[in-house]
Amino acid sequence: MKRSSDRILTTHVGSLARPAEVLKDILARVKHQPYDEEAFQAKVAASVKDVVRRQAEAGIDVINDGEQGRASFSGYIQERLGGLEPRPVEPRPGPQAMNYPILNEEFPGFMAQYNGMYRTMWMPPEIPREGLMDDIPTERTVLTGPIKYTGQAALQRDIANLSEALKGQKFEEAFITAATPPGSAAGDRLNNDIYKLEEEYVQGMGVAFHEEYKTIVDAGFLLQLDLGLPARNQVLPGNPHPSWEELRRESEKQVEAYNYALRGIPEDRVRYHLCWGSMNTPHTSDIPLKDIVDLILSIHAGAYSIEAANPRHEHEWMVWKDVKLPEGKVLIPGIVSHQTNVVEHPELVAWRI
Repeated sequence: MKRSSDRILTTHVGSLARPAEVLKDILARVKHQPYDEEAFQAKVAASVKDVVRRQAEAGIDVINDGEQGRASFSGYIQERLGGLEPRPVEPRPGPQAMNYPILNEEFPGFMAQYNGMYRTMWMPPEIPREGLMDDIPTERTVLTGPIKYTGQAALQRDIANLSEALKGQKFEEAFITAATPPGSAAGDRLNNDIYKLEEEYVQGMGVAFHEEYKTIVDAGFLLQLDLGLPARNQVLPGNPHPSWEELRRESEKQVEAYNYALRGIPEDRVRYHLCWGSMNTPHTSDIPLKDIVDLILSIHAGAYSIEAANPRHEHEWMVWKDVKLPEGKVLIPGIVSHQTNVVEHPELVAWRI
C-alpha cells in the first residue's frame, strides 16, 4: 500500500453515483422483475469505464469501480453466498428506509419525512418517481444451508471491468470494496441445525469471505472492507435497545470473523472503512470513536478509513492525540463529507488537513 511520503494521496470510500440506465436495471433486480442481464452487464462495464476516467481526471490517486453494479451490500452478500436466502416478512410499522430505532423514537417527525424522501432521492430526475418504489419486497435473510462462496463469476467480472477501465488512466493504486461477514445477529442464523454453535457460523462465514478477499488481493488490487461494527450506531437486528455490553460483545465477535476471513492476507493490502451511515439524519445514536477505536485497530488491516468531516465526528481528530496508531499502520481521514449538500470551501478542507 502506497503512503503519502512525497505528497498527500487522495482516495474515497467507494460508492459513486450510478447512471439512470444502470439504476433502472438495479431496481428491476431488487423488485424481482424481468430485465436483460447481458445488457445490464454491458451498461455496468461502460459505467465503470466512465467513473474510473472521471476519478483519474479529478486527480484521485487511489480509485475504484464506484460499485456501479451493486444495489446494496446486503443484496450483494445474498448474491455471493450460498446458504443465505431472502424470505418475505410482514412489513414492520414505522419508517422503513433507514430503520434506526433510536433515531425514530427521538425524531419521529423528521425520520418519517426523511425516510419517505430517501426511498426515491437516490434516483436521477429522468426516472419518474410515481410508483417507483412500489412492489419492493420486505425481506429478511435466513440461513438455509451451510455457507459457501458462490460469487466467483461476479467477482471475476468486477475485476475484469476495473482492470479494463484502468488502462491508459493516471492513478497510483486501485481498490475493490467487499462486505464484512455479517454477525449472527444480522439474520436468522442459528435457529436450525445447520450451525448449532455460533463459533461454527463465524468460521463458515470466514471461510466463504476469505475466498473473495484473497481473489481481490491476488488480482493486484487493494481490498477495502466495508460495513461498520454494530457498536457504531447502536443497532442490533431484533434488539432496538441493546446495552453497551451487548453491542461490544457482538462487535468483538464480528472482528473475530473479519480477522478469520483475512487470515494469510498481507495487512498492507487491506484497508478498513468505518461507516457511520450515509444517511443525512441527526446521528445522535452514533457511538463516539473513542469508545470503539480499540476494536477498529484490532482488525488486521494496514489502513483505517474513518469519517472526520461530518458534524457529529469532526472533533474526533483529537482522539488521535491520545491513541497511538500501531507501527506501520496508515490512517485515512475522510476530510470531505458526504453528510452535507453544502460544498465545503477549500480553506475549510485545508484546515481539516
